[in-house]
Parts: sequence; structure tokens; C-alpha cells
Amino acid sequence: MTQEQSINTAPKPKKKSSGTWMLLTFLLLLGAGGFVAYKIWGPNTGAMSHGNYLYIPTNASYDYVLQALEQGEYVHDVASFDILAQRAKYNNMVKPGRYNIPNGISNYDLIRLLRSGKQEPINVVINKLRTKQDFIKIISGNLEADSSSIAKLLNDNSFLQKYGADTNSALAIVIPDTYEFYWNTTAEKAYDRLASYYDKYWTEERKQKAFSKELTPMEVMILASIVEEETNKNDEKPQVASVYLNRLKYNMKLQADPTVKFALNDFAIKRILNIHLEQESPYNTYMYAGLPPGPIATPSKASINAVLNAPDTKYLYFCAKEDFSGYHNFAKSLTEHLKNARKYQKALNENGIK
Repeated sequence: MTQEQSINTAPKPKKKSSGTWMLLTFLLLLGAGGFVAYKIWGPNTGAMSHGNYLYIPTNASYDYVLQALEQGEYVHDVASFDILAQRAKYNNMVKPGRYNIPNGISNYDLIRLLRSGKQEPINVVINKLRTKQDFIKIISGNLEADSSSIAKLLNDNSFLQKYGADTNSALAIVIPDTYEFYWNTTAEKAYDRLASYYDKYWTEERKQKAFSKELTPMEVMILASIVEEETNKNDEKPQVASVYLNRLKYNMKLQADPTVKFALNDFAIKRILNIHLEQESPYNTYMYAGLPPGPIATPSKASINAVLNAPDTKYLYFCAKEDFSGYHNFAKSLTEHLKNARKYQKALNENGIK
């Protein structure tokens, strides 16, 4: 056999059948599809170095969201999130808010959550606040509203007028309680929310009780704020309120020590001295008769009820008890009151309290 014949008669390699190629193509597509499906449906949230809550500010861009997701380690793979988010048009519909991001959810579920704008609300607990700055701190510390925007509202009579308040009485509508807000609530809407609660609290029954005491709801809040600062003993608050109601009735100066502390903006004073009483301020009830122009604290409901349900008494004076129990001795006459005051002052001196 010649060399040429040997070459021509050598066995040729078999071609893969069309069925084999179709199977290989299917497996490749299946693998690619599985990879894509995993990127869509597989878990992609996890580490979250800043906690589970993602905060998206008002007017935030899509790029801001991507950066926040990456820097806060909310997602393991921000690139896959980006691809799917743009296909879902989320890049054109970013919604602000505070979002609770569960561990182990997919890009698909995360995008659905952010697109929906379904935020996790915040419970803001408001207790006793003495100054506007206290209010500003608690609101700006919990909500997106910044301190300057809140301060501007509290000092804007034209804004406060629609709520029946002014720059002195702005905090009178704030009733201590737990309030639910969305994080991106504006300063205006936050104040409006508090005002709505105030309006609902002042039922016709409560308004009638205030009227029977010859007070408006706002005046009740101001007087209740003084009661709030005078004692933390709820069982004694009605008697304290009765003293001030009697003083108003007889056109006597209230002479409430807490109003002097407020005027001085010094709430740590333990003993009011004559020099303190010389502080020029409309809040100094030793200097000016009647109620001060605004509350000196946000009164609790117990203090508000103490004013509304104050008993009819003849008390015109009260003085802290010399046992420092937090309770007071009440008196109908100045002579009796001075006797009680001397006992208390003696106790202060003996304990070195200045």
C-alpha cells in the first residue's frame, strides 16, 4: 500500500451530532440562567455595619442610595443590585425614608421595598421639656428635620398663629406622650401632628372644666406647667393647683419659684434667694401678677388633670416640707405659711443647702 493510499484510507474523526450540541448549549444556558436567577432571587443583604436601618434623605439621588448601600454594607454585591434596579426603573423613583432592611433578602425584594416607600415608623417619646432647645433636640435627634428649620418655626408668630400659639406659648401644645412619625417628616408636619393630638385631647368635657376654672385650655397648660415643676407627687398636684387658682382668683402674684428658675434659665438652683427675685422677666411671677406668657415646661397629663380637677380649698400658700420628702405643707394664712417656711429654711441651713 502506497503512502498516499495510507493517508486517504486513515479513519476520520467523528463529528458531534446536532443533538449533542443542542444539549451542551442548553446546559450552558441553564447555567447562565441559574446564575442570573441567583443574582435576582438569591440573598444579597447581610453585614450592615451601620445597623439594619437604611436612611434615604429627601431629594437623595440614586447614586446616593448606591453609595449608602455599599458603604453601610447593606448588600454584598452592589453591582448586581444596580443592574436589576435600573431595569426596574428604581433609579428614577427613589423615595426618602427610614427602611428596615432584613438580613438575607434578594435584590428583587430589596428593590420592591425601596420602590414601595414602605418605611419603618419611629416612636418618639416626649417627656417633660423645659425649653425650645429641648424640643428642637428631641425632634431633630429622631427625625430628618434639622434643628434650624425647627427653631425657625418656633420663633415664627405667623406660623404659630394658626395653632392659637405664639413664640412664648409654642410648647403649650406639646403634651408628653409617645408619638409615631415617619423619619422624613418635615418640621411643619411634626408640629402639626402634635397640634392635632392637642386638639383631640381638649374634648368638650375638658374645655368645660377649664371654663369652670375661668381658664382657657392654653392657660390651663401654662398653669399645669408650674404645677409640674413644683412637685412630682401626683397625689399632691391638685392641692398645689388649688393654691395657684386661689391666688389668681384674689389677684395675688403667683410667686412660683420654678418661674424664677425659668426666667434665669438655671434649673439647678436649689434655693431661691432675694437676688434671684430681681430678675427682670415676664416669667418672674414674683415681679409680675397673673400667669406667665407661656409654659415653663411641657406638663404631664397628671398635672393638666390636677388643674382641671383641683379641689376647692382655702389654701393660699405652700412650702416644701422640712423632711425633704418632696411633699409640702399648705397654709391658709401668711402667719401659718411663715412658720412652715422657717422650718424648711432651718432644714436647708442644717444640711448646708444654698
